[in-house]
Amino acid sequence: MYHVPVLLKESIEGLVIKPEGVYVDLTFGGGGHSREILKHLDTGKLFAFDQDDEAEANAKNDKTFFDNPKFQFIKANFRYLKKYLKLYKINQVDGILADLGISSHQIDEASRGFSTRFDGELDMRMNRQQDFSAKELIAKYSEKDLHRILGMYGEIKNAKTLAQAIVAERIRKEIATTQDLKNILQRFAPKGAEFKYFAQVFQALRIEVNQEMQALEEMLLQSADILKVGGRLVVISYHSLEDRLVKNFITKGKFHGEIEKDFYGRNIKPLEAVNRKPIEASEEEIKINPRARSGKLRIAEKL
Repeated sequence: MYHVPVLLKESIEGLVIKPEGVYVDLTFGGGGHSREILKHLDTGKLFAFDQDDEAEANAKNDKTFFDNPKFQFIKANFRYLKKYLKLYKINQVDGILADLGISSHQIDEASRGFSTRFDGELDMRMNRQQDFSAKELIAKYSEKDLHRILGMYGEIKNAKTLAQAIVAERIRKEIATTQDLKNILQRFAPKGAEFKYFAQVFQALRIEVNQEMQALEEMLLQSADILKVGGRLVVISYHSLEDRLVKNFITKGKFHGEIEKDFYGRNIKPLEAVNRKPIEASEEEIKINPRARSGKLRIAEKL
């Protein structure tokens, strides 16, 4: 299986799909969520975004999607949501789904460099057409910038020390593979929590290489614009940085600072939270798909 979709039933229910509605799956991947959305459509239409070549191949090689008049695949980063929908003369939609993070398939393929479990090229690009990879980042970023991203996106406690060590090591020899990087990390990882430490560093690099936080902010702002009144936004996030952005945007209409009020003291924000607390996977789902453990599902409705 290319990828087992997390919180599938809950996210589809959250969309409250109308058979004639227009929907967007911003993270097609293996097509798990898209396949389920299509089952609920009659005269409706689904647009699916993904920047990954292998996701595009999935859409082309599966008869559920290929030549299906209700389905349109768009090979692009979801930060260009409005731009691409406009090409199809779509200005408003009934629902938007985003399953953030990386697919199981991307993690399990050594050559992609996402996983701490395999040795492979330090790549981590979700879009292989872009030039900038994790190897470039490690080779070229200043100590100050390495310190910043390790602290901010990896929440690494000894980020400054680690940044210094990476800069010192790259003078000695090229850091080209995931194993090269892990050899450095090994010296700084807390005893007994090595795997978690590796994962945090890899997460920080992946987020920076793919500009994930910037893309997420842009997508959320656009989603609020193109949802019809009563339309639903459904987002599954996998780490606290993503979840915080999604939560702040839903509750305050902005990413930082306090909620703004109008002249009459009413909150100015485009969305209303449907669920106050994020929905998490059941123990049964986690047994079948351990990746579901960190998933947090938030649902919002356009006011």
